[in-house]
Amino acid sequence: MGTAIEPNRIYLMDCREGMRLMPDEWVDLIVTDPPFAIDFRARRANYNRTPERVLEGYNEIPAEEYYEFTLSWMREAYRVLKRSGSMYVFSGWNNLRDILNALDAVGFEVVNHIIWKYQFGVYTKRRFVTSHYHCLYVCKDDALRRFYPDARFPASARDAAGRSQRYADMEDVWVIPREYWNGDVKTPTKLPAALVEKILQYSSVEGDLVLDPFLGSGQVAVVAKQMGRRYLGFEIVPEYFQFALRRLEEGVYRIKAPEKETNLSLEMD
Repeated sequence: MGTAIEPNRIYLMDCREGMRLMPDEWVDLIVTDPPFAIDFRARRANYNRTPERVLEGYNEIPAEEYYEFTLSWMREAYRVLKRSGSMYVFSGWNNLRDILNALDAVGFEVVNHIIWKYQFGVYTKRRFVTSHYHCLYVCKDDALRRFYPDARFPASARDAAGRSQRYADMEDVWVIPREYWNGDVKTPTKLPAALVEKILQYSSVEGDLVLDPFLGSGQVAVVAKQMGRRYLGFEIVPEYFQFALRRLEEGVYRIKAPEKETNLSLEMD
């Protein structure tokens, strides 16, 4: 089967349409943070940042449609993923049930339920502070699944107290700070580079094809490119797509926010 979709490119389109143009079992790794199904709109007035530094637009899925939406994109993700490949799906607790049910319905095998612990959660007076995110690590065939336990620490590596660094790094609670870009253009949902890098180290090698169906700021593609992987992504929000495209084409990690009417300037990472 031929394909109109090429690696090392990103596309302004619905990922479900884009993945239908891809051949079966083509992708080595999928890493993605899908849209929410809650009343959250990433607009300048509602996002707690300097308005000029936050991109407009966010595609919210109505809660009652979220399961069917998740099922539709996961079916295509399952088809394009190699049998030896893996997928990491990030989710808040609000959407977790639908995501788990869809993974099961499509046929994915759950390998780990990872918790990403970050700083500065949202404070409310009537609830505990939410300061973590869920990450479902899944595969098509656990017997064929590729995993590289030596990618970050050899078995002999010890910290100052004599504890195994590999063991600590491979625990399923990952304490990784969020990134805050002072003075830079921001998207409201962005995985830190250290988090994406860790996933790519454990579940891919140089030359592998890494897909992000919900590209957002382009973080997965940017990190994949920096690490010698091939990348592929889809984004439906034009402003996010243009933001990600600039990062990839111009070789920058951060994009400076405009000073009133001046044009954007670029800051090399």
